[in-house]
Amino acid sequence: MTTVYDVPADALIEALVEEIEIEEPDWAEYTTTGVGSELPPEQEDFWATRAASLLRKVAMSGPVGVERLSTEYGSSKNGSNRYRVAPDKRTDGSQNVIRTILQQLEDEDLITIADGEGRRVTPEGQSLLDETATEVLEDLDRPELEKYA
Repeated sequence: MTTVYDVPADALIEALVEEIEIEEPDWAEYTTTGVGSELPPEQEDFWATRAASLLRKVAMSGPVGVERLSTEYGSSKNGSNRYRVAPDKRTDGSQNVIRTILQQLEDEDLITIADGEGRRVTPEGQSLLDETATEVLEDLDRPELEKYA
């Protein structure tokens, strides 16, 4: 059986975007993805892509909390934007965006809260990930697959 670990992350996330049905909140088009970014994301399907990515991350490293996921989705921020004389500083990603997407995935019954541990994938979520991974593996060309092996 094919699992999340057997296929490339970008191909799996692209396939999951079509499978996951969550709606972007009204405020999402105006928010940034963290302190290190000044503008909202330009990607049209950003919300669905981030949801698919979060589902994959929770499946691979769950149970996991919002704070750790925020660290993983962080970026660097320049110390001085004008002259760039200060070294870059590490910033976390937006916890509100991550928490909202996780709550939407909970409503879809793809993840659940493990008391005191964080969030983990439900059997339905794991089934969706495994089925999608199987489809992705069948669609990949063998020479393309070899570069990931």
